[in-house]
Amino acid sequence: MKKNLIETLMGGFVLLVAGLFINTAINSSGVSKKSGYEINAQFDRIDGVGIGSDVRIGGIKIGTVSEQKLDTKTYRAGLTLSIDKNIELPTDSSAEIASESLLGGKYISLIPGAMDEYLQAGDEIEFTQSSINIEQLIGKFAFGGAEDKDKEVAPAETPLTPIAQ
Repeated sequence: MKKNLIETLMGGFVLLVAGLFINTAINSSGVSKKSGYEINAQFDRIDGVGIGSDVRIGGIKIGTVSEQKLDTKTYRAGLTLSIDKNIELPTDSSAEIASESLLGGKYISLIPGAMDEYLQAGDEIEFTQSSINIEQLIGKFAFGGAEDKDKEVAPAETPLTPIAQ
């Protein structure tokens, strides 16, 4: 009986330590929900952006992507952005999908406008720029699609011949 009591106490202690570890990991990771407000933005493409992707201004994280949805009327991809309550965005602000590096992840970059009125919860950012598809750009360049077909081709120059003296 005494052996069962010791095993039970040890199991309880292990569970307590595991719970404390998980609590510390969650609190230090910044995953917890911050209070703020949500705004919407629609893009033609959102390649590489997912729920939890960063929303940044000038490279500083001010929020996250909290939802993705497809507008069934316009077939545009919609994102809901959860923004820190201390950040006020002018109504003429714009959003673009940017890359962290050539092969890195994507995030939403907000460019604040100059208006004196600010976006409120539920408002939509009107000016957006979609994700650039690197694979398509490389394909166009590699297979000659990057050339301008309308350019007039200059005639080949004739080689210079020495002048006889």
